[in-house]
Amino acid sequence: QVQLVESGGGLVQAGGSLRLSCTASGNIFNINAMGWYRQAPGKQRGLVATITSGGSTNYADSVKGRFTISRDNAKNTVYLQMNSLRPEDTAVYYCNLDRNAGWYSGTYYFQRSFWGQGTQVTVSS
Repeated sequence: QVQLVESGGGLVQAGGSLRLSCTASGNIFNINAMGWYRQAPGKQRGLVATITSGGSTNYADSVKGRFTISRDNAKNTVYLQMNSLRPEDTAVYYCNLDRNAGWYSGTYYFQRSFWGQGTQVTVSS
């Protein structure tokens, strides 16, 4: 199993900044990518940003130029620096880890995606 622990959410005024962190533990191997998704009330969960094991990044258009995703492989941690926050960024932010299929310690693991519990980000106008 994989456990993802998020931190860093909170309440901030529009124009402010927050930094989210997500630390992974457990059967961490063959990682394809880690990332952040968000879900606002009444809306579907959607992509915010992802980063592959090789460092390639992908962002939702709505956050480009404002948010930056990074990772510390030694700490199995991914970060999301959020600047110039807007009220429409208000949502629960979920950490995601996407693990490739493959062999590890004599056991075959299928491709699987793991989710954290989520952290609330609220941006007031």
